[in-house]
Amino acid sequence: MVERLLCKQDVSGSSPLTSMGTVSEIRIITMQKRLIGLTGGIATGKTTVSDYLSRRYQLPILDADIYAREAVSIGSPILGKILQRYGDRVKLADGALNRKALGDVIFHDIGEKQWLEKQIHPFVRQRFQEEVEKSDSEIIVLAIPLLFEANLTDTVTEIWVVYCTYQEQISRLMSRNNLSESEAIARITNQLPITEKVAKADIVLDNNAPELEKLYQQIDKTLFPLGL
Repeated sequence: MVERLLCKQDVSGSSPLTSMGTVSEIRIITMQKRLIGLTGGIATGKTTVSDYLSRRYQLPILDADIYAREAVSIGSPILGKILQRYGDRVKLADGALNRKALGDVIFHDIGEKQWLEKQIHPFVRQRFQEEVEKSDSEIIVLAIPLLFEANLTDTVTEIWVVYCTYQEQISRLMSRNNLSESEAIARITNQLPITEKVAKADIVLDNNAPELEKLYQQIDKTLFPLGL
């Protein structure tokens, strides 16, 4: 077993994050594997971070979104429950799930959203457990956009939150997804506020700078604080 001292910190050193109380809460973690829970808000840069960790350090990336898609694949029991509940309006011609149609249903109804999550989240949790147990890597990245919302924090040994400002989120969403400002805001407000995620993080990666090198330097420092 490896005993490691983990300090909650903002590796960028920027004052807006420090004011959120990110330098606090020291805890001891005893573990066999270092399981990094990578999360953040929509359009804050989670994929940029996971891609870098995979490319630069060849770390295995376990992606919650991939497992969520597996959960509703054609012929799966979960897809069967969804079609039984919502009917053909959420089914494509080939029998696959019409994600956009389902999204339209749950986006406007919190009760239906919670019902759907109760079907999918246990499956995702089980897939994480299976892949972690199979992996020989001492460091594994669990990319989980809804880490807090899905109550999956107990599946990781440390939490990294990728942060950018609210206005930057809006700008990126509008540019990336060709959305209006009101549409971008609606998607952001449908998630747990990024400030709340930052407050619960062990590590905060500041992704406001246009130069990716600044983000990469934070990742390097966080992954190997004493150097390689």
